[in-house]
Amino acid sequence: MVSGILEKKFGRELIKHSLANIPSTPGVYRMLNELGQIIYIGKAKNLKKRVANYAKGDHTNRIARMVFQAHALEYTITGSEAEALLLEAQLIKKHQPKFNILLKDDKSFPYIKLRNDHDFPQLIKYRGKSAEGGKLFGPFASGFQVNITLNELQKIFKLRNCTDNYFTTRIRPCLQYQIKRCYGPCVGKISKSAYNDLVTQTDDFLSGRTLKLQETLSKQMELLSDQLHFEEAAEIRDRIKALSYVQLKSNLEFKDIVDVDVIAIVEENNTYCIEVFLYRAAQSWGNKAYFPVHSEESTKSEVLEAFIGQFYQTRLPPKEIIINHPLIQQELIIEALFRLYGNKTKIILPKRGGRAKLLENAYDNAKNALTQHLKNSVKNLAIFEEIKELFNLNEIPQRIEIYDNSHIMGTHAIGAMVVATPLGFDKKEYRVYNVKGLNQHETISKVSAPTGGDDYAMLKEVLTRRLNRLAKEPHNKPSLMIIDGGKGHMGVVLKLFEKFGVTDLPFVCMSKGADRNAGREQFHIPNREVFTLDKNKQVMKYLQIIRDEAHNFAIKNHRARRSKAIRATGMDEIPTIGEVRKKALLNYFGDFKTIQGATIEELAKVPGINKLTAKMVYETLHQQN
Repeated sequence: MVSGILEKKFGRELIKHSLANIPSTPGVYRMLNELGQIIYIGKAKNLKKRVANYAKGDHTNRIARMVFQAHALEYTITGSEAEALLLEAQLIKKHQPKFNILLKDDKSFPYIKLRNDHDFPQLIKYRGKSAEGGKLFGPFASGFQVNITLNELQKIFKLRNCTDNYFTTRIRPCLQYQIKRCYGPCVGKISKSAYNDLVTQTDDFLSGRTLKLQETLSKQMELLSDQLHFEEAAEIRDRIKALSYVQLKSNLEFKDIVDVDVIAIVEENNTYCIEVFLYRAAQSWGNKAYFPVHSEESTKSEVLEAFIGQFYQTRLPPKEIIINHPLIQQELIIEALFRLYGNKTKIILPKRGGRAKLLENAYDNAKNALTQHLKNSVKNLAIFEEIKELFNLNEIPQRIEIYDNSHIMGTHAIGAMVVATPLGFDKKEYRVYNVKGLNQHETISKVSAPTGGDDYAMLKEVLTRRLNRLAKEPHNKPSLMIIDGGKGHMGVVLKLFEKFGVTDLPFVCMSKGADRNAGREQFHIPNREVFTLDKNKQVMKYLQIIRDEAHNFAIKNHRARRSKAIRATGMDEIPTIGEVRKKALLNYFGDFKTIQGATIEELAKVPGINKLTAKMVYETLHQQN
């Protein structure tokens, strides 16, 4: 792979000037604007021929705008067109250029991991591609689908679901054993060999070897029955029934659908929805709808090809991909996937049979998802128009950043930013700021109560870091900032904006208002009187929703930081808890997680813990900002 950079001039003149140096080989080209940001990435079998097309004048509006904004051109030579396709998809995923078709909601899919690094393995939810320390099964369409599957598997095979630390500290069976959801390997209620048999059966089921598994279990049941071990035989019988029930629930009537992704694309009002159904081990493992960002001129084939190229950058493709619309470069995509993963994947467009029925179901789901998406988009657009009028903005906001913070008595301070757009919350743009100024000497019991100064200092640090980042990434500039706070917070923002020379960034501080009741929020804007809105107005309800999203995001991350700190020090930071009481709590509950989940009444049952101490422990572990 060879790289080169050609630059200056701009627009069509840049293209014409560059052509003499661009080779007639496969590769990837990138257009950059005057700020050096990549605005478009394309691939070509012949770089010179493809780039030369941009020097012509008969372009669509989108292409004309893109060429006009081009102030630099970069290119990379590749060994083949398939290699160029792979590189193009990787770069688009990384840089998200505004003139490309983009897969925005691209959170990694979760897996189930069967650990093999412990004498008594467990099943866990897992995100990532590394199978180190176990075997991965998936992907699943959502964490919810993984949780459902794990719950069913625990009922059937009763593998442990506790942490290693919890496992090693048990001296008696836990509640999971009592309700027959675990065989109690932690206290020797099952032998290692018998437990390993269950692990093998779980592996067989998740790998799709259900026929082999049922035959094995049937033989075990008959043998136990012949030996007059009727109770154990009945348990095997119940396991067979449960497995059959789980298979029936998957509602997969076509037995040759083993390792398949079904992808259906629909379009309405120049908006596309792509629905993906995942089938693994002859079971349905969930579905998800995507709404790619694209231009007005993008065709259905272009959107679907771009989606597949980006979707499988971080996901192992199945043996078969079923689609409902033909691709322009299908063979090239197949070759690219083979180069990326070494597995041969079929892409088919069925007309009849079981696969066509699965595709029809995916298509119906895509239509329903798109209809709901369009309804929400229209509703959001109307609200965003109201926000424009309400805060005297020059245009309808496309990116609203909402800020909040969370801490307890000044400790484990967290600043949070969430991002709202007319299409909904953009969770990939959420940010957490560990506020260093208040976290240098943290304890829970030895810090004074929080003051307004703490909140102002936190806001100052968070916004300073955000404005420094904006100086480097001006393309990510918000249309509006909403800060959880009042008049004092507005003063902090004004001083910071003056320091950074910011004059064109609208902001509003949103305080709880009288009695801190929802619906009485007040809005603080420079050079305007404080005002509020009718709590029944849709725009008011929306502003409350996005403010609450920031608040909840801040609290969630604050709790995670605090729990990590407490776990790191055992329970040393809980007031009035010394070594004796700490030992009593751990002996009674087994681990910190169980203590954290206990009620005040349950805590008070521990020897040496009275009701007052139990209440203090509980409140320390459950405090919120």
